Amino acid sequence: MSTTYKSSGVNIDAGEELVGKIKNKVRSTFTKNVLTDIGLFGAFYEAKFPKIKNPVLVSSVDGVGTKLKIAFLAKRYDTIGQDLVNHCVNDIAVCGAIPLFFMDYFATGKLSPKIADEVISGFVKACKENNCSIIGGETAEMPGFYPDGEFDVSGTIVGVVEKNKIINGKNILKGDVLIGLASSGLHTNGYSLARKVLIPKFSLNKKFDELNSSLADSLLKVHRSYLKPINILAKNNLANGLSHITGGGIIGNTMRVIPKNLKLKIDWLAWQRPFIFDLIQSAGKVPEYEMTRAFNLGVGLVIITSKNKADKVLNLLKTEKAFVMGEVV
Repeated sequence: MSTTYKSSGVNIDAGEELVGKIKNKVRSTFTKNVLTDIGLFGAFYEAKFPKIKNPVLVSSVDGVGTKLKIAFLAKRYDTIGQDLVNHCVNDIAVCGAIPLFFMDYFATGKLSPKIADEVISGFVKACKENNCSIIGGETAEMPGFYPDGEFDVSGTIVGVVEKNKIINGKNILKGDVLIGLASSGLHTNGYSLARKVLIPKFSLNKKFDELNSSLADSLLKVHRSYLKPINILAKNNLANGLSHITGGGIIGNTMRVIPKNLKLKIDWLAWQRPFIFDLIQSAGKVPEYEMTRAFNLGVGLVIITSKNKADKVLNLLKTEKAFVMGEVV
């Protein structure tokens, strides 16, 4: 019996089926700057920015971590793609950048066109919401490399910002106010700890009155994008610094933009911590210090602004339910 690529575990036909499923969806994210269709060796993006005098490209790459394990257990893949795009968008938006294009990497042991289509449909949804184009990607089928039914995803995003409008924290001063915007849940961080304490004790289908949803629904809530409120801040020159709260927690991430001679004073009672974090802490007897390092605790974005601008920020972002949560000292 002859040996074929398919008999070794790689199904080229499945890859072609996937391309057929996603092609029109991906095309729907194209802007006039996208010069190539899906399938060429490289993706072309015309770098014309008429409204920007000194354009600076800003890029970031990330994954969604072990949140994928929850998706595998729940057999739900529609939110993972949105998580990835929004996470990447936030990482460049806090620098003042507007996203231009996104590229993905999807790797699995045995390709399921249906599952991959669900994930990539999430990319499409989030890219449309963030006015960003998907201009290329890679799907890798690697038999024996991943457990059956599992995969990994990562994404790269490129954006642009006017050089003199870069937000990098250099204007932060003692006395500046910290304003928080709520997260939608765990976002894409802390899932190794969350799984360790929750999965052995609770079914993903278990409903909690305090969550108003099942555990799976809560853990798979989409990592939200902060692009729109950040654009409002940038337009009005209101942010001295911005922090996307990911791994490392509120202090760990916000200190990345704080000048070396300054530090943070956080009022941990300034907002109500969502129940999912209380559930994790109580179920695993997790020390408070570990909670502050592993999770966002309900704050996904921290805005650092001058004290005399704080009221304007709160007013402009009143639909976001923004709240003062500390100061720079």
